[in-house]
Amino acid sequence: MNHVYLVKKAIKGNEDAFEELIKIESAKLYKTAFLYVRNKEDALDILQDTVCKAFVSIGSLKQPEYFSTWLTKILIRTAYEFLKKKKKVVLIESAFFENKAAVNKESELDLPYAISTLNHHYQTVIILFYYHDLSIRTIAETMKKPEGTIKTYLRRAKAELKHVLEGGHQYGQKMV
Repeated sequence: MNHVYLVKKAIKGNEDAFEELIKIESAKLYKTAFLYVRNKEDALDILQDTVCKAFVSIGSLKQPEYFSTWLTKILIRTAYEFLKKKKKVVLIESAFFENKAAVNKESELDLPYAISTLNHHYQTVIILFYYHDLSIRTIAETMKKPEGTIKTYLRRAKAELKHVLEGGHQYGQKMV
């Protein structure tokens, strides 16, 4: 859905328009943040920081039609900063390990966990391509990488995900 009119109002300083845009984007942004940190509270912190950064810098947005991509880019950078600052390795929750014996092999791994095992470039490409339905070109612009590199990341990320989901990866280890 195109909300260029609201974006233009927000750029001009209309706080209500900005708030409406955030309401529209919030569920997608939260899911994206959660895929990076696998923790509700941390995902909400990242979302809050993203909204603050976006509010402060909305005037710098040159192309209103790319608001969603611009906001997603801020969220990704914020998630990376958060993970780096906390020096946090994204691991599966400890409750999973406690219940692991009671869960059969097919249902013990979920896709968000498998994505969390990928390096950050691969995570970003998978999230933007499959969760945000962005094109290779848009992902390349967002990540400031050539389209060929994005295609390579996507191919390698899918291969690593397949490996993880088929059980060829040890729990709690981050793939690099």
